[in-house]
Amino acid sequence: MNLPDYKEARKREKKDYKVVNYEIDKKLIHKFCGKTYFLKTYGCQMNEHDSENIAAMLESLGFKRVDNYMDADLALLNTCSIRENAHNKAFGMLGRLKHVKENLKKDLVVGICGCMAQESGVVEDILNHYQFVNFVFGTHNINELPQIVFDAMKKEEQIIEVYSKEGDLMEEMPVKRDHPHKAYVNIIYGCDKFCTYCIVPFTRGRERSRRKEDILKEVEDLVKEGYQEVTLLGQNVNAYGKDIYQDYGLGELLEEVSKTNIHRIRFMTSHPWDFSDSMIEKIAKYENIMPHIHLPIQSGSSRILKKMGRRYTKEEYLTLFHKIKKTIPNVSISTDIIVGFPGEEEEDFLETLDICKYCQFDNAFTFIFSKRENTPAAKLKDTTTKEEKEERLQRLNEVVNHYFLENNKKLVGKTVEVLTEGVSNKPGMYYGYTDTNKLINFTGEGIKVGDMIKVEVTDAKTWSLDGCAKVVTKSR
Repeated sequence: MNLPDYKEARKREKKDYKVVNYEIDKKLIHKFCGKTYFLKTYGCQMNEHDSENIAAMLESLGFKRVDNYMDADLALLNTCSIRENAHNKAFGMLGRLKHVKENLKKDLVVGICGCMAQESGVVEDILNHYQFVNFVFGTHNINELPQIVFDAMKKEEQIIEVYSKEGDLMEEMPVKRDHPHKAYVNIIYGCDKFCTYCIVPFTRGRERSRRKEDILKEVEDLVKEGYQEVTLLGQNVNAYGKDIYQDYGLGELLEEVSKTNIHRIRFMTSHPWDFSDSMIEKIAKYENIMPHIHLPIQSGSSRILKKMGRRYTKEEYLTLFHKIKKTIPNVSISTDIIVGFPGEEEEDFLETLDICKYCQFDNAFTFIFSKRENTPAAKLKDTTTKEEKEERLQRLNEVVNHYFLENNKKLVGKTVEVLTEGVSNKPGMYYGYTDTNKLINFTGEGIKVGDMIKVEVTDAKTWSLDGCAKVVTKSR
């Protein structure tokens, strides 16, 4: 049994890590043919991509996926710890699985993985109050899933295998992608920023970049397979390369990925601290690097940003914002904002409103501060009431929503390129995203999923656009 340890997880040792290729014990292949699995994912795109790896590994064991946990022999929750809401949803799902296991399907095997599994408090809670959970593993040993599942299916005792320190960097991981034309590609793992409210540096470990040749090979293979879009992923994607190269970062990687001729390139999530001039230059230069940047500000108050440990001031953020807007044609910028951080006064909040009015973001993910276990912010004195925080969030949303709609209205009558992702919930319509990452529902004839379409925007709403297809520009 291996239990998470925050002291170990916080350490940042400057030592080389090995790059090894994934291998599965051949004795485990197809071992569970006829068995079914249910996989529920919470959280960010990194978690979604982890679940694509998990699905591939489980299916190599012979499991077949089902959409209803009532039909499963194995139920696995891939969890998120970034906010309390995701935490509560996972435990709510555990409660439903407990009912199934106790009353309907006593041989159901239940597992938990992902970021919540890296929290010592969560694992302690599972040990004390959720003995029906068969196994737990963390973010650093996802490659051990086949053996862990094999042991859990055969043994009655609870298996806890959570490493507090990251191990080898694993290449050649199997993947069962959720979308036939869009793909996630990990380029860096972990985060060294230690923002005072964030638990990610503890759950995901130190920053570790993949070798550029491995990333480029993966993208080249995706191009050969007919994929139209890749999203380069990292907890702090802008820090790519700093740990293994001297003069090669995300800007240089973006340039090389663009030359693979993949039709669309996106990346996330960016920390303003690491956003380089080279990145801005390359995004502006290459048409297949999409002009959409997610650039979390978190607060418009420099005083609060300092308490958050964000490493930039409001003025420094605005300098970067202007540089991006000036250099990259047609760029859209989205952001994250936290309200009610401990110590936030009305004056601080008004600064956040002011910066939202000034920047007029194309999208924003807004949240009330969520206290996370073992983070410095969890120990700060918080005198703002729940009602005050909710009222501030409502005022903030009114401002940002106004600009979402205003920015969308500017596109009415214009023609945009869209990757067709599927049939819309609206009758007779398809849906996809523009180059600036705006959802659009559109009509058209003879359209297939994966087609690149020229679409005329006919109407604008706060959260989406409507349009009419004009030309199929590319189909694979």
